[in-house]
Amino acid sequence: MVKAKKASPKRVATSERHTRTAGALLEAPKPAVQLPGTKKGKAKKAAIKKQVEEESKEDEGFSLLDLGAQRQRWLNFVTQQSLSTEDAAKLLLDSFEYKGLVKHSGGCHCGAVRFEVWASSDLHVFDCNCSICVKKQNRHFIVPSSRFKLLKGADNLTTYTFNTKKAQHTFCKTCGVQSFYTPRSNPDGYGISPHCLDEGTVRSIHVEQINGKEWEKAMKEHKTIRNMSKS
Repeated sequence: MVKAKKASPKRVATSERHTRTAGALLEAPKPAVQLPGTKKGKAKKAAIKKQVEEESKEDEGFSLLDLGAQRQRWLNFVTQQSLSTEDAAKLLLDSFEYKGLVKHSGGCHCGAVRFEVWASSDLHVFDCNCSICVKKQNRHFIVPSSRFKLLKGADNLTTYTFNTKKAQHTFCKTCGVQSFYTPRSNPDGYGISPHCLDEGTVRSIHVEQINGKEWEKAMKEHKTIRNMSKS
């Protein structure tokens, strides 16, 4: 008959301690699973909301109290859009000033150059047959400079000029894409390449042929092109 060996007190204590530890782990509540970016996104919105409230308190002429029943709507708007008070006010004022227009955004291929422009969702695009426009397939619509804003990439642009040097053919130094330029017909405005706009804001495109080979004649025959850069 084989006698079982008694476990030493030290081993028993160690075994019991391991059992208690394992049990505690099993009974302990599991940590909540956080979706990627959720905590960060909530923190960002909370920070924006706090900033808006502080800015509004500092500006007595435009406090949250003055918004009355629209106070919560304003807070929700700036928080959801991730805008500062200034940017939110600008967006609303631009929407009021540029009635019937939409804000398009766009840029070059590599992303170094980005811009936004207010224009119709139905674009009137010019297709010029002058030497430079044919070479680079320069189809564009014209807007006043007041409705165009370069968001980034000013230091990444270079310019080509020739002949009268009135037209400023700007393009990205990195990828070579011309997403906008200063046209000879409207040196106080911008010619925007519709194919360089982001998707979602263009409803239709109407293309008009311009006889740029006979520049002076074309400008005399076209009654409205020179006024397209006027606000």
